[in-house]
Parts: sequence; C-alpha cells; structure tokens
Amino acid sequence: MKTILVGVDGSEHGEAALAFAAEEALLRGAHLLIVCAWENPMVVSPMGFYPAEMFEGLAENARSIAEVAVARVAELQPLGTCEGKAVEGHPAAVLLKEAEQADMIVVGSRGRGGFANLLLGSVTQQVVHHAPCPVVVVR
Repeated sequence: MKTILVGVDGSEHGEAALAFAAEEALLRGAHLLIVCAWENPMVVSPMGFYPAEMFEGLAENARSIAEVAVARVAELQPLGTCEGKAVEGHPAAVLLKEAEQADMIVVGSRGRGGFANLLLGSVTQQVVHHAPCPVVVVR
C-alpha cells in the first residue's frame, strides 16, 4: 500500500478518522495524505450575491485544519510520513479526485454539516458509493 487518503474538516469525526488513518499508514508503511476541502458557498441575498470578500477566510481555515492535522499525526505517529493540503471544491468531489492515486480512503461517519438523525453524512455517502478504492468509515 502506497498512499492512504484521509479527509478532515476539524470535526470530532474527522479527528477519529485521522487517528485511524495515521495508525494504518504506519502499520502498512504507507504515505498519509491529509485533505481538507473548502468551497465558497452559493449564498443569495435579497440584494443579490454576497461579495467574495465575505468568504476569504474559508481557504485559510481549511489550510489551518490541514496543518493542525499534520501536527497531530506527528504526535500520534512520529515515524510516519504525511502531507496535508487544502483543496477548493465540494468535499466529496475533492476526496474522490484525490483518491484516484490512493489505495484507501478514510473518512469520518459524519462531519460538520448534516442533520443529527442521519447515519452517515452526505460527503461520506458520496465517497462510499463512488470511490475508486476501499473506504474505511470511522465512527
């Protein structure tokens, strides 16, 4: 196994997925690729579209989440190799694109969005149904 991809979003479920993926990467001698996706929301007001400046912090927030995840992996598995990146786009689409070169995807069962009564988040469902490689869903 060469690459394990893990999706993170700063949520508790994302943290659990990260811990699992870090351990798997170390056990399998795989490179860990940590991805945090972000996108500008399409928000319309009565006055028209909101200016892009309102959402400038989204990219920086995603980069910060990825950096924190890399630092966390260094604590959990100091002998492993990993890289983190923030990618613009819908989270499911980003993870599926990044998974084209991965041997496994690890995601949390739920992320920041969704309704409390859903068993799996919508991003997780999309990844499970469309991934080109095995997917591990961590509760």
